[in-house]
Amino acid sequence: MGQFAQRLNKNIGAYFGESIDLQQVLCDDLEAARKFGWQIEKLPVSASLDLLAFYRSINPPRKRLYISTGIHGDEPAGPLAVRQLLQENPWPNDLEIWLCPCLNPTGFPLNRRENVNGVDLNRDYRHLQSDEVCAHVAWLQRQPSFDLTLCLHEDWEARGFYLYELNRQHEPSPAEQVIEAVSKVCPIDLSSEIEGRPAQGGIIRPDLDPTKRPEWPEAFYLIQHKTHHGFTLESPSDFLLETRVKALVTAVKTILQEHY
Repeated sequence: MGQFAQRLNKNIGAYFGESIDLQQVLCDDLEAARKFGWQIEKLPVSASLDLLAFYRSINPPRKRLYISTGIHGDEPAGPLAVRQLLQENPWPNDLEIWLCPCLNPTGFPLNRRENVNGVDLNRDYRHLQSDEVCAHVAWLQRQPSFDLTLCLHEDWEARGFYLYELNRQHEPSPAEQVIEAVSKVCPIDLSSEIEGRPAQGGIIRPDLDPTKRPEWPEAFYLIQHKTHHGFTLESPSDFLLETRVKALVTAVKTILQEHY
């Protein structure tokens, strides 16, 4: 991996890495979505703010996939990875897809986790207090159930890439194949505990009991209401942005290859 394996040691106490021009990224997303025939929907949040959602219609679909990113404004690798995936268009022909390219557009200009009002949107999916999450959940409720959901993230504290898997029905999992593929482009966090939860080989499989979670992230809402199998992919923010993007793109492509 050469230079890509070198930890930058710049994120001490918070994220101090690169920011992105989110509006340009979203313009690129829209261009790619139009080029490849995605349906585009605006989700009204306020008089001055909309969220974007893309839909790739297949009739009949063999499987339904949901992808989201950009819920934390200090995690630029996710929106960049989604832009690359939209531009490369690597999707299986019989896969129906719903994609949200940025759930926190006001956080990115500030280069901070929370939205412009200081709310961590990824802790609001139980009580639904923020306008962004209310708009997103209202849209999700209009969609069918998904066979798989992918939430693309970064972690400024991580020693390497890792993932959460929520697998209610214990169906066959590509998690280990994802870790193996990503290890070729990015270090893996092999800690026995990550984010306060037991981990093994870069994989966390948390308790799905909703009563034990006073605040729900997006992935937990999805596993309770929209899917039986979901992944949260966590790229390590203290490595080069190119490495982090490559890790997320590799993870998604591996899931497409192994799961579909």
